[in-house]
Amino acid sequence: MPRRIESHWLPGPAGRLEALVEEPDGEAPLVAALVCHPHPLFGGTMHNKVVYRMARGLRASGAVVLRFNFRGVGASQGEYGHLEGEIEDARAALGWLRGRYPGLAFALAGFSFGARAITGLGCAMDDAGEAARFLLAAGFSPRLGGMAHLETCRVPKIFLASTHDQYAPRAEFEQAYASFAEPKRVVWIEAADHFFAGGLETLEEAVRAAAAEAMGPEAGLA
Repeated sequence: MPRRIESHWLPGPAGRLEALVEEPDGEAPLVAALVCHPHPLFGGTMHNKVVYRMARGLRASGAVVLRFNFRGVGASQGEYGHLEGEIEDARAALGWLRGRYPGLAFALAGFSFGARAITGLGCAMDDAGEAARFLLAAGFSPRLGGMAHLETCRVPKIFLASTHDQYAPRAEFEQAYASFAEPKRVVWIEAADHFFAGGLETLEEAVRAAAAEAMGPEAGLA
């Protein structure tokens, strides 16, 4: 699938943020989706292979996709914000995306640390009466912090989990998942590790299918 891609600088709370926007080919986008990358202190960037695959799957489902580097990553300004700062970066990036595509519903997606950021942001926005169409969290680890917000979050939540995730073993994830509010679903991807080694193509197709289903017939209505 040919890529239609643009580079942008976005205004962020700690300085400008480096970003890429990709539209679906040959059709108007149905949903505006933000994708967040893994941990900034451990090599996470918007070019991470899982993030790339998630973005491509979302595009195939009909979404326009914005990826960006959190503060202090790549050419983005600022310093690591201990998740709270990165959630605010995501909020700013989402605001830019929604401003560019004002007629579209929005969705949030992320991998690992990015999954933490988008669930935190998405559930907070839901509490404020502004709900995403869906949250798509890959490699979500219960070990990265509190999860109380997910126990009351009413946004549709889709979790993509590796069968051999060293940071989120299946039994540990399932115990946490049981406490999360409906609507929710989990898709298990046969893969060798947290980074979906050997399962990236399956992951991409799972993203496409899950997003297409979650968008529904009224995806263009914000």
